[in-house]
Amino acid sequence: MENEVKPPEHTITFLGTAGARVMVASQILASGGIWFNLGGTEILLDPAPGTLVRACKCRLQAARLKAIMLSHKHLDHSSDVNVMIEAMAGGGFRRRGVLLAPSDALNDDPVVLHYVRPFLERIEVLKEGGEYQIDNVSIRTPVRHVHPVETYGMILRTDQYSISCIVDTRYFDDLCRHYQADLLIINVMRLEPTAPLDHLSVPDAARIIKSLKPKAVLLNHFGMSMWRAKPWTVAQRLAEETGVSVTAASDGLRFDLTSLGRGQ
Repeated sequence: MENEVKPPEHTITFLGTAGARVMVASQILASGGIWFNLGGTEILLDPAPGTLVRACKCRLQAARLKAIMLSHKHLDHSSDVNVMIEAMAGGGFRRRGVLLAPSDALNDDPVVLHYVRPFLERIEVLKEGGEYQIDNVSIRTPVRHVHPVETYGMILRTDQYSISCIVDTRYFDDLCRHYQADLLIINVMRLEPTAPLDHLSVPDAARIIKSLKPKAVLLNHFGMSMWRAKPWTVAQRLAEETGVSVTAASDGLRFDLTSLGRGQ
Protein backbone atom coordinates (compact mmCIF):
# COMPACT_ATOMS: atom_id res chain seq x y z
CA MET A 1 0.00 0.00 0.00
CA GLU A 2 1.30 3.44 -0.94
CA ASN A 3 2.53 5.50 2.00
CA GLU A 4 1.88 2.55 4.31
CA VAL A 5 3.16 3.13 7.83
CA LYS A 6 4.37 -0.03 9.52
CA PRO A 7 3.49 0.15 13.22
CA PRO A 8 6.31 -0.43 15.68
CA GLU A 9 6.67 -3.97 16.93
CA HIS A 10 6.58 -4.90 20.62
CA THR A 11 3.95 -2.27 21.43
CA ILE A 12 0.48 -2.10 22.94
CA THR A 13 -1.86 0.68 21.81
CA PHE A 14 -4.88 1.66 23.89
CA LEU A 15 -7.54 2.75 21.41
CA GLY A 16 -9.74 3.86 24.29
CA THR A 17 -10.00 3.57 28.07
CA ALA A 18 -13.72 4.07 28.80
CA GLY A 19 -14.94 1.36 31.11
CA ALA A 20 -18.57 1.78 32.01
CA ARG A 21 -21.68 2.06 29.89
CA VAL A 22 -22.21 5.69 30.87
CA MET A 23 -18.60 6.51 30.02
CA VAL A 24 -18.88 4.74 26.68
CA ALA A 25 -22.22 6.39 25.86
CA SER A 26 -20.89 9.86 26.65
CA GLN A 27 -17.39 9.27 25.19
CA ILE A 28 -15.89 11.26 28.04
CA LEU A 29 -13.13 8.78 27.37
CA ALA A 30 -12.88 7.00 24.04
CA SER A 31 -13.65 3.32 23.74
CA GLY A 32 -12.10 0.96 21.25
CA GLY A 33 -10.13 -1.83 22.93
CA ILE A 34 -6.44 -2.74 22.95
CA TRP A 35 -4.20 -3.38 19.91
CA PHE A 36 -1.16 -5.60 20.44
CA ASN A 37 1.83 -5.78 18.11
CA LEU A 38 3.92 -8.65 19.42
CA GLY A 39 6.91 -9.25 17.20
CA GLY A 40 4.89 -8.32 14.15
CA THR A 41 1.79 -10.31 15.11
CA GLU A 42 -1.07 -7.86 15.52
CA ILE A 43 -4.01 -8.84 17.73
CA LEU A 44 -7.03 -6.79 18.81
CA LEU A 45 -8.72 -7.27 22.18
CA ASP A 46 -12.33 -6.19 22.77
CA PRO A 47 -13.40 -4.02 19.82
CA ALA A 48 -15.76 -1.58 21.54
CA PRO A 49 -17.70 1.35 20.03
CA GLY A 50 -15.44 3.34 17.72
CA THR A 51 -12.68 0.77 17.29
CA LEU A 52 -12.28 1.19 13.55
CA VAL A 53 -12.25 4.98 13.74
CA ARG A 54 -9.81 5.00 16.64
CA ALA A 55 -7.52 2.50 14.90
CA CYS A 56 -7.37 4.67 11.78
CA LYS A 57 -6.55 7.72 13.89
CA CYS A 58 -3.71 5.75 15.49
CA ARG A 59 -2.52 4.71 11.99
CA LEU A 60 -3.25 1.04 12.65
CA GLN A 61 -4.55 -1.09 9.79
CA ALA A 62 -7.21 -3.73 10.30
CA ALA A 63 -5.86 -5.64 7.29
CA ARG A 64 -2.70 -6.36 9.31
CA LEU A 65 -4.57 -8.05 12.15
CA LYS A 66 -4.02 -11.76 12.66
CA ALA A 67 -6.70 -12.21 15.32
CA ILE A 68 -9.51 -10.56 17.25
CA MET A 69 -10.23 -11.59 20.85
CA LEU A 70 -13.48 -11.03 22.74
CA SER A 71 -13.24 -11.33 26.50
CA HIS A 72 -17.06 -11.29 26.64
CA LYS A 73 -20.08 -10.12 24.70
CA HIS A 74 -21.08 -6.94 26.54
CA LEU A 75 -21.29 -4.14 23.99
CA ASP A 76 -18.56 -2.00 25.59
CA HIS A 77 -16.25 -4.89 24.61
CA SER A 78 -17.79 -6.30 21.45
CA SER A 79 -19.91 -3.78 19.53
CA ASP A 80 -17.39 -3.35 16.68
CA VAL A 81 -16.44 -7.01 16.32
CA ASN A 82 -18.33 -7.47 13.05
CA VAL A 83 -16.92 -4.42 11.29
CA MET A 84 -13.42 -5.34 12.46
CA ILE A 85 -13.78 -8.92 11.18
CA GLU A 86 -14.88 -7.56 7.83
CA ALA A 87 -12.03 -5.03 7.76
CA MET A 88 -9.47 -7.66 8.77
CA ALA A 89 -10.68 -9.76 5.83
CA GLY A 90 -10.33 -6.97 3.28
CA GLY A 91 -14.00 -6.07 3.29
CA GLY A 92 -14.91 -9.75 3.33
CA PHE A 93 -13.19 -10.51 0.02
CA ARG A 94 -10.18 -12.30 1.53
CA ARG A 95 -10.67 -15.10 4.04
CA ARG A 96 -8.35 -14.11 6.82
CA GLY A 97 -7.75 -14.03 10.55
CA VAL A 98 -8.91 -15.80 13.69
CA LEU A 99 -11.67 -14.92 16.14
CA LEU A 100 -11.34 -16.04 19.75
CA ALA A 101 -14.57 -15.65 21.72
CA PRO A 102 -16.65 -17.28 24.48
CA SER A 103 -19.39 -19.64 23.38
CA ASP A 104 -22.22 -17.34 24.47
CA ALA A 105 -20.89 -14.57 22.21
CA LEU A 106 -21.40 -17.01 19.32
CA ASN A 107 -24.34 -19.21 20.26
CA ASP A 108 -26.58 -17.61 22.89
CA ASP A 109 -27.93 -14.26 21.69
CA PRO A 110 -24.76 -13.91 19.58
CA VAL A 111 -22.92 -10.65 18.97
CA VAL A 112 -20.92 -12.12 16.07
CA LEU A 113 -23.11 -12.03 12.97
CA HIS A 114 -23.36 -15.22 10.92
CA TYR A 115 -22.69 -13.43 7.66
CA VAL A 116 -19.16 -12.38 8.72
CA ARG A 117 -18.09 -15.77 10.06
CA PRO A 118 -17.09 -17.20 6.65
CA PHE A 119 -14.64 -14.29 6.29
CA LEU A 120 -12.50 -15.85 9.04
CA GLU A 121 -9.92 -18.60 8.71
CA ARG A 122 -11.26 -20.11 11.92
CA ILE A 123 -13.08 -19.43 15.18
CA GLU A 124 -11.62 -20.57 18.49
CA VAL A 125 -14.11 -20.94 21.36
CA LEU A 126 -12.62 -19.71 24.62
CA LYS A 127 -12.91 -21.88 27.71
CA GLU A 128 -11.41 -22.08 31.17
CA GLY A 129 -7.88 -23.45 30.95
CA GLY A 130 -7.81 -22.99 27.18
CA GLU A 131 -4.60 -22.65 25.17
CA TYR A 132 -4.41 -21.07 21.71
CA GLN A 133 -1.71 -20.11 19.21
CA ILE A 134 -1.61 -17.13 16.84
CA ASP A 135 1.69 -17.25 14.92
CA ASN A 136 4.43 -16.54 17.50
CA VAL A 137 1.97 -15.66 20.29
CA SER A 138 0.58 -18.23 22.71
CA ILE A 139 -2.62 -17.29 24.52
CA ARG A 140 -4.12 -18.83 27.65
CA THR A 141 -7.46 -18.25 29.33
CA PRO A 142 -6.65 -19.56 32.79
CA VAL A 143 -9.93 -19.07 34.65
CA ARG A 144 -13.49 -17.98 34.03
CA HIS A 145 -14.26 -14.62 35.58
CA VAL A 146 -17.15 -13.70 37.86
CA HIS A 147 -19.30 -11.56 35.57
CA PRO A 148 -22.91 -11.68 34.34
CA VAL A 149 -21.90 -13.27 31.02
CA GLU A 150 -19.20 -15.79 30.10
CA THR A 151 -15.94 -13.86 30.50
CA TYR A 152 -12.24 -14.71 30.27
CA GLY A 153 -9.03 -12.82 30.82
CA MET A 154 -5.95 -13.69 28.77
CA ILE A 155 -2.24 -14.29 29.15
CA LEU A 156 -0.31 -13.54 25.95
CA ARG A 157 3.23 -14.87 25.71
CA THR A 158 6.02 -14.60 23.17
CA ASP A 159 9.64 -15.70 23.47
CA GLN A 160 10.38 -12.21 24.84
CA TYR A 161 7.41 -11.01 26.90
CA SER A 162 4.38 -12.15 28.85
CA ILE A 163 1.30 -9.97 29.27
CA SER A 164 -1.69 -10.66 31.50
CA CYS A 165 -5.04 -9.00 30.83
CA ILE A 166 -7.46 -9.11 33.76
CA VAL A 167 -10.73 -7.95 32.26
CA ASP A 168 -14.13 -7.34 33.83
CA THR A 169 -14.81 -9.42 36.94
CA ARG A 170 -15.69 -9.39 40.58
CA TYR A 171 -12.61 -10.01 42.75
CA PHE A 172 -11.86 -13.65 43.61
CA ASP A 173 -8.67 -15.19 44.96
CA ASP A 174 -7.73 -17.13 41.82
CA LEU A 175 -6.97 -13.81 40.11
CA CYS A 176 -3.89 -13.66 42.34
CA ARG A 177 -2.79 -17.15 41.32
CA HIS A 178 -3.30 -17.35 37.58
CA TYR A 179 -2.10 -14.11 36.01
CA GLN A 180 1.67 -13.98 36.61
CA ALA A 181 3.38 -12.05 33.79
CA ASP A 182 5.94 -9.35 33.04
CA LEU A 183 3.17 -6.83 32.37
CA LEU A 184 -0.27 -6.73 33.96
CA ILE A 185 -3.13 -4.87 32.27
CA ILE A 186 -6.06 -4.65 34.64
CA ASN A 187 -9.55 -3.24 34.19
CA VAL A 188 -10.27 -1.04 37.20
CA MET A 189 -13.72 0.45 36.75
CA ARG A 190 -14.49 1.52 40.31
CA LEU A 191 -12.69 3.64 42.86
CA GLU A 192 -14.19 1.71 45.79
CA PRO A 193 -15.98 -1.66 46.04
CA THR A 194 -19.69 -1.22 45.45
CA ALA A 195 -22.10 -4.15 45.44
CA PRO A 196 -23.57 -5.67 43.35
CA LEU A 197 -21.44 -4.71 40.31
CA ASP A 198 -19.06 -7.43 39.14
CA HIS A 199 -16.13 -5.10 38.47
CA LEU A 200 -12.76 -4.53 40.14
CA SER A 201 -12.04 -1.55 42.37
CA VAL A 202 -8.78 0.13 43.37
CA PRO A 203 -8.43 -1.90 46.63
CA ASP A 204 -8.95 -5.07 44.56
CA ALA A 205 -6.25 -3.96 42.15
CA ALA A 206 -3.83 -3.26 45.00
CA ARG A 207 -4.35 -6.75 46.38
CA ILE A 208 -3.77 -8.36 42.98
CA ILE A 209 -0.66 -6.29 42.22
CA LYS A 210 0.90 -7.05 45.60
CA SER A 211 0.37 -10.75 45.02
CA LEU A 212 1.50 -10.98 41.38
CA LYS A 213 4.38 -8.47 41.54
CA PRO A 214 4.69 -7.91 37.77
CA LYS A 215 7.40 -5.68 36.33
CA ALA A 216 4.81 -3.07 35.43
CA VAL A 217 1.05 -2.47 35.57
CA LEU A 218 -1.26 -0.57 33.23
CA LEU A 219 -4.67 0.43 34.59
CA ASN A 220 -7.52 0.53 32.07
CA HIS A 221 -11.30 0.63 31.56
CA PHE A 222 -12.28 3.47 33.86
CA GLY A 223 -15.73 4.23 35.18
CA MET A 224 -16.94 7.63 36.31
CA SER A 225 -15.68 7.32 39.89
CA MET A 226 -12.19 6.50 38.62
CA TRP A 227 -12.26 9.35 36.13
CA ARG A 228 -13.29 11.86 38.80
CA ALA A 229 -10.45 10.59 41.03
CA LYS A 230 -7.96 11.17 38.16
CA PRO A 231 -6.60 7.75 37.11
CA TRP A 232 -3.01 9.03 36.91
CA THR A 233 -3.24 10.07 40.58
CA VAL A 234 -4.70 6.70 41.54
CA ALA A 235 -1.88 4.98 39.65
CA GLN A 236 0.73 6.96 41.54
CA ARG A 237 -0.83 5.96 44.87
CA LEU A 238 -0.92 2.31 43.84
CA ALA A 239 2.74 2.46 42.82
CA GLU A 240 3.67 3.85 46.23
CA GLU A 241 1.54 1.24 48.02
CA THR A 242 2.69 -1.80 46.04
CA GLY A 243 6.26 -0.95 45.07
CA VAL A 244 5.45 -1.76 41.42
CA SER A 245 5.49 0.63 38.47
CA VAL A 246 1.82 1.50 37.84
CA THR A 247 0.60 3.69 34.96
CA ALA A 248 -2.92 4.74 34.06
CA ALA A 249 -3.53 4.10 30.38
CA SER A 250 -4.83 7.00 28.32
CA ASP A 251 -6.62 7.16 24.99
CA GLY A 252 -4.05 6.53 22.27
CA LEU A 253 -1.27 5.51 24.65
CA ARG A 254 1.34 3.32 22.94
CA PHE A 255 3.28 1.29 25.48
CA ASP A 256 6.74 0.07 24.47
CA LEU A 257 7.27 -3.47 25.72
CA THR A 258 11.04 -3.14 25.36
CA SER A 259 10.91 -0.87 28.41
CA LEU A 260 10.31 -4.03 30.47
CA GLY A 261 13.64 -5.54 29.51
CA ARG A 262 13.91 -9.16 28.43
CA GLY A 263 11.05 -11.26 29.82
CA GLN A 264 11.41 -14.47 31.75
